[in-house]
Amino acid sequence: MDNYDVIFIGSGHAAWHGAQTLSRAGKKVALVEENKVAGTCTNFGCNAKILLDGPAELIHHLHHYHGIGIDETPNIIWPELMAYKHKVIDPLSEGLAHMLSVDGIDIISGHAKFTDVKTLMVNDITYQADKFVIATGQKPAKLPIPGNELLHDSTDFLELSEMPHSIVFIGAGYIAMEFASIARAAGSEVTIVEYSDHALSGFDSEYSQEVVRDMINRGIKFDFNQRVSQVISTENNQYILETAQGKKYTTEYVMDTTGRTPNIENLGLDAANVEYNNHGVVVNDYLQTSNVNIYASGDVIDKLIPRLTPTATFESNYIARILLGDSNPIKYPVVPSVAFTLPRLAQVGVTVGMAKNDKQLKIYEIPYGKLMRFQTLNDENAKIKIILNKDKRLVGASIIGDFAPEIINDLVQVINHQYTSEDIQNQIFAFPTHSGILLPMIAQYLA
Repeated sequence: MDNYDVIFIGSGHAAWHGAQTLSRAGKKVALVEENKVAGTCTNFGCNAKILLDGPAELIHHLHHYHGIGIDETPNIIWPELMAYKHKVIDPLSEGLAHMLSVDGIDIISGHAKFTDVKTLMVNDITYQADKFVIATGQKPAKLPIPGNELLHDSTDFLELSEMPHSIVFIGAGYIAMEFASIARAAGSEVTIVEYSDHALSGFDSEYSQEVVRDMINRGIKFDFNQRVSQVISTENNQYILETAQGKKYTTEYVMDTTGRTPNIENLGLDAANVEYNNHGVVVNDYLQTSNVNIYASGDVIDKLIPRLTPTATFESNYIARILLGDSNPIKYPVVPSVAFTLPRLAQVGVTVGMAKNDKQLKIYEIPYGKLMRFQTLNDENAKIKIILNKDKRLVGASIIGDFAPEIINDLVQVINHQYTSEDIQNQIFAFPTHSGILLPMIAQYLA
């Protein structure tokens, strides 16, 4: 039986950052991974998605200049783009595995399962540790309908060797909306079927509706208030998707983008006395589970904080500090969220919906795309809603626009450090840039 100071179950961002810190501090550390080292984001998620999104984003920018200097748009050659994705993304796992081994971290391949409160079994070999960290993340949900074995998920999409001529996405969350934008830019006929009456829950509803309208203008079809009841395969390699409301859709490819669920099956959490529910592993303010020697990090946690890669990294680093002697409860800074749709959506801090119900908060909208069209690459519909408290400090923002992801990062600093108007005006920003025009505009509202 091998013994360690700390064993992480999983090797994604929720694990390896903290593992490195602990190993460099002299702890004996191992990571258990049943798939590819580096986890979902690196291998099957964010990295691959944003690479495939690049050409679609470029084409989107070019559309802003149709009729004022650009008359043709390039086409995406999907097989070439996918080959490039494999060239760039595939080596990342091996590269991280090598980096971790250099740091003295053992990588154990296989599925981990607790056999008791302090013992883990992997491939019929038992391991013990003083502390464990559950960092197994989430996996795509599967609709409980007839024919769900015919449905594809985000991992499948990111491996497509050829772009299907037609795709139906079930769900209108950020995964569906992002991938639909990519697929449409690559020439696919795209339909999004959604159970509710809106897309992109959690983001500002007005801006979400603008994204939907923009996607409709690019040929993407939406059908709201439709509950998918079954999927049937046909003899000519087509699929028929039916809804309880009587709609039928014929397509070459069906994507289930109805959400993600915590990856906790067959981990032996009951044997380890770890409390969990349908939302994930239950933790306290120290990311400690009901078993004092077992912690959890990343998307597998039952939490209200956005489940994002940077959040997982933050939690992994926090657990490392706790295990090295820190005694402070976790304190999250504001966490920005981005939907990499076309156009982009982003928000941070207090949402517009929350602010509308609080008399202490005020909402202001700045149509910065119209005000400074040349600096936003003719993205004339770019807008921001800022939310100020009674002291005229920024506490939240929602943005629609092509450069929203970069701008939201600047606003994270403004909120976390509670910048005043003077604090912003005492800075000199590069010109002409997106944040360089918007931050001085926001400063006027803070005065």
